Amino acid sequence: MVASKSDTYVSPEDYLAGEKVSPIKHEYRQGEIYAMAGAKKVHVIISGNVFALLRNHLRGSGCIPYMADMKVRIEAADCYYYPDVAVSCDERDKNADEDFLRYPRLIVEVLSPTTAAFDRGEKFADYRTSESLQEYVLINQERVSVECFRRNAEGLWVLYPYSQGQEVQLKSVNFSCAIETLYEDAIEIG
Repeated sequence: MVASKSDTYVSPEDYLAGEKVSPIKHEYRQGEIYAMAGAKKVHVIISGNVFALLRNHLRGSGCIPYMADMKVRIEAADCYYYPDVAVSCDERDKNADEDFLRYPRLIVEVLSPTTAAFDRGEKFADYRTSESLQEYVLINQERVSVECFRRNAEGLWVLYPYSQGQEVQLKSVNFSCAIETLYEDAIEIG
């Protein structure tokens, strides 16, 4: 998540105003701003694969996938994040003039060695406060491994891990594909 962190409190309004003119992206967490580091080629390919698959699958469904430049606002946690892929099926997001989503149904993060601990820990804790979020998916960029956390009927988050040779199921958007499809052109699968 971080390349560098700000040292003073910033209001959400000042953060959003700054993002409109900043040449680099920043994430916002409880008054602190974090500059985002650039992604490796493998990260970009996997993210692009996920987006393309979801875009084709969701066409005409009322659900819209968004790529890395769309922020997600998690109000209960006072955060703005830039997930690799987010899907919203909520009319309020579709019709909003804001430069961020408030009601994501699915969030996908491609893990890098520097972000994995944060994405699994504090960021996931923040995302869990979103009432609209149904699935949180972590894709390993170094080996064929997908972790899908799905909110069950009792509101508990259950892990569904996928590995080579398996079909990944994203129940929140009624999507499935061979795990290898997510990694196409990104890493050697043997």
